[in-house]
Amino acid sequence: MSLQDIKTNALKISLAVILSAFAVEFLIGISSNSLALVTDSIHAILDSVVTMVLLVTAKWSTKPPDREHTYGHGKIETMGSFVAGIIILVISLFFVYESISRFQEPRPLVLPGVLAVIAATYTLGSISFRIFILKRALKKTDGSSLQVDLYHAFMDMGATSVALVGIVFVMMGFYQGDNIAALILGGLLAALSLKLIHKSGLELTDAVPANMVKRVRDIVNNTKGVMKTESVQIRRSGSDIFTEITISLSAASSFEEAHKISANVERNIKNAIANSNVTIHFEPTWKDVPANYVINTIATAVKGVKEIHNVTSFAAENGIFISLHVMVDRNMSLEDAHHVSDEIESQIKKSVANVNHITIHLEPYVSIPESVPVEDITIEEQVTNIIKEYPKVKKIGRVITLHLQNIFKIDIDCSFEKNLTIEEVHDIISGIESKIKDQIKDAIVTIHPEPN
Repeated sequence: MSLQDIKTNALKISLAVILSAFAVEFLIGISSNSLALVTDSIHAILDSVVTMVLLVTAKWSTKPPDREHTYGHGKIETMGSFVAGIIILVISLFFVYESISRFQEPRPLVLPGVLAVIAATYTLGSISFRIFILKRALKKTDGSSLQVDLYHAFMDMGATSVALVGIVFVMMGFYQGDNIAALILGGLLAALSLKLIHKSGLELTDAVPANMVKRVRDIVNNTKGVMKTESVQIRRSGSDIFTEITISLSAASSFEEAHKISANVERNIKNAIANSNVTIHFEPTWKDVPANYVINTIATAVKGVKEIHNVTSFAAENGIFISLHVMVDRNMSLEDAHHVSDEIESQIKKSVANVNHITIHLEPYVSIPESVPVEDITIEEQVTNIIKEYPKVKKIGRVITLHLQNIFKIDIDCSFEKNLTIEEVHDIISGIESKIKDQIKDAIVTIHPEPN
């Protein structure tokens, strides 16, 4: 049996029990002239109307989402509860009016007796059975329709108990006891119906308990990887709770990492709050991200930039000083390259606070074609002769020279004295590269140094 079948079957049994109570109370109430009993019987027939409304709305609320109801039809169930509350309020005010009117009338000739007590006792028994059926159904499923009908059943028990006490007072000689019971019954129903209307009205206007919002926010903030919870939006639709959350994640996170954090947030909320439908939006934030990573990421995203390297930054008393090497197309004009440099500087200053100065070293970038290049033996010999002019190069390893269309890609392995510093080796390499480029036009040189 589906959860929807459990819900509707419980409401059908509740409806049958209400109708039987109405028949007993109304007939005996009329015959014994008990306003409290007749009032309670009218309340019972209204209960049956309310329960039928709940049955219909519970069925409609299970319809799947469509083009006009993207969150489903759960609100129909809440609307049924709202209408039911209004019906109860109207009839409760009628009870109050009728009971006050009877205080001014002479003592009736016929007063409630033993049959009225039996009718009220039967009704109490039937209400207890309703409560049992509805509670058992609520353990297996959820839905405001069942909760409303259970809430209504407890109201009925209180109302019938008041009516029974009034009848007992009449039998003891206090004939106004029946009218007082009807008056108390009407006031009680009015107060409870107002509470029901208020609760359903809040749900129809998408109001949710403040503690639920706080609970969701705490769950999100305590999920590893979340930098900040930007917003939490929650709404109910029947028994379903729809939650939309915007979180800030470190801009250093990969898309895969961001997706994993979002999935953890969703799982944690669903584990804590039943029937949750969670949507996560994530935004990058540069907070607590290393400055060099921020600079590299921002500069790489600027149009015209081919590659970024040698990014350095240091903080001084008068601000942050930044230096980076930017590679652009080798055929780009100096003016265009300068515009690229200006844009990089502008974007960095927007994201990095307290920047004093930015130094951008522009370099030509040459793309390597995917086709297999051709080795050039003549160039290899020329390069080897150039390197031999530097005595601190102890050994020349493999020299690979590849002719790539109109450029020469030259890769060299060299061994140096092991006691040389990196700075000294760098100066030698720079000299070799410069001399090779002077003799070989369109050369791209890469030298790999090793200790001898």
